[in-house]
Amino acid sequence: MGARGLRNNNPGNIRLSATTQWQGEVRPSRDRSFCQFKTMAHGYRALIKLLQNYRKLNGCRTISDFINRWAPPTENNTSGYINRVCREMQVPDSYVPDVNDRATMCAFAAAISQVENGAPAVMSDVMAGWNLL
Repeated sequence: MGARGLRNNNPGNIRLSATTQWQGEVRPSRDRSFCQFKTMAHGYRALIKLLQNYRKLNGCRTISDFINRWAPPTENNTSGYINRVCREMQVPDSYVPDVNDRATMCAFAAAISQVENGAPAVMSDVMAGWNLL
């Protein structure tokens, strides 16, 4: 059956929101808690766009800042999540990603997907998501 995020074409496991509807989001979602997307590319687009918004709207700077917001300690092993993303990206937790750089953001999205779904991201899907921005 595969990981929930992969079944939903939602590699970041973005939660449903009454106020936000993403490009390519399927409504109503068959999942009661998480968004579903038409394609994996749309799911990666939403993941990358959300990270970019975390910088613009919430002031997140470092990988640690982003993951503390993405996967809060009330729901996750956030320190383990940060360590895994940093290991996947081969950067320290103090690294400040350029949210407008394709290679950086695709690597960041792929690392989040790896943690969320327990399987390596398909980079062609991640790049297709970037190309939808």
